[in-house]
Amino acid sequence: MLLEISNLTKHFGGLTAVSGVDLKVDPGEMVGLIGPNGAGKTTVFNLITGFIKPTKGEVKFKGKNIVGQKPHVIANKGIGRTFQLNPLFADFTVLQNVAASFYLHPKSSLISAFLNLPGYQRNEDYINKKAKEILDLLGLTTHQDELAKNLPQGYQKMLGIARALATRPTLLLLDEPLGGMSVGEIEFTMEIIQKIRESGVTILLVEHNMQIMDIVDRIYVISFGHRIATGTIEELRKNNEVIEAYFGAQIIDT
Repeated sequence: MLLEISNLTKHFGGLTAVSGVDLKVDPGEMVGLIGPNGAGKTTVFNLITGFIKPTKGEVKFKGKNIVGQKPHVIANKGIGRTFQLNPLFADFTVLQNVAASFYLHPKSSLISAFLNLPGYQRNEDYINKKAKEILDLLGLTTHQDELAKNLPQGYQKMLGIARALATRPTLLLLDEPLGGMSVGEIEFTMEIIQKIRESGVTILLVEHNMQIMDIVDRIYVISFGHRIATGTIEELRKNNEVIEAYFGAQIIDT
């Protein structure tokens, strides 16, 4: 088991944002986490990645509990993530944004950088090479010299994925990767996500756009912080509890 969440619970004062959620992701899987607005999906991501600490429960990654560890420590262990609102370096180029994310795993000392030693320069060349490979995979090569703030929304989302990949994750958490995209951008992004999965990266994603659910292996559904169902997209389309959570009306078979 790559990721295993057990009884994950988070209280904010008198509000229960997540309650007793269990979730498992095997190596190589692509798993979806869905639910209506305010269901607690992004809170689950924040609990996994250490941005907030759970009230109770465990988050095990590669068999070890990572609850209480700092976000950068968890990222260094192999969990990368994107955000609904991309924290990009607005005045950096696309290439510089991706290159900056490689410094989570520095290979050169500060002294080497200060003195511009050969080892430091080789490391810089390596980073630029790997950053360009990620841009090529995600279709951003032609935009590598553009400032991040000048990119359309869809490309900014893709740059956020590129930055997450630069941390060299084993598990990639995608938080609404299709948000704000046009129809063409959605189709392109879905193809890219499948390529990332084929490259050996395990994926857990949150998304409102139900199109992306057709490419995942399994889906977990949460509502008001509780897990209410799990299964394939075909199974969940027939699940009355899931339909009621999304549309507010019980569907009765006739």
